[in-house]
Amino acid sequence: MSGRIRDILSALLMREVNDPRLEGVTVTSVKLDPELMFATVMVNALGDEERRDEIMAGLKRAKGFLRREVASRVRLRNAPELLFRWDEGLERAERVNRLFDKLVIPPPPPKEETDDDDDDLLD
Repeated sequence: MSGRIRDILSALLMREVNDPRLEGVTVTSVKLDPELMFATVMVNALGDEERRDEIMAGLKRAKGFLRREVASRVRLRNAPELLFRWDEGLERAERVNRLFDKLVIPPPPPKEETDDDDDDLLD
């Protein structure tokens, strides 16, 4: 059910919501509570993290429309309340990747040659 709601919200944001603040928003995941009363919707706009407040304000304004559309498309009598949260996982992953890129890892030391006494056994 949460995957279906994620797909519906993604399609709505891409095709039917005309708020320019919500361009480029990605729904990364949806978590439903056991009673299906609340849906925590994780969103992000990769590369546009500085627009976070603007995007969250746009989602707050579109919440009623999105909830009605989810209810009609999933055919639920009561649609879950949508709780939008900013997904910081992508930003964290990007920061970790940048740190890895900055790492300077020295090459392993050359392998030392040892005198093998085993060679004498072959004679």
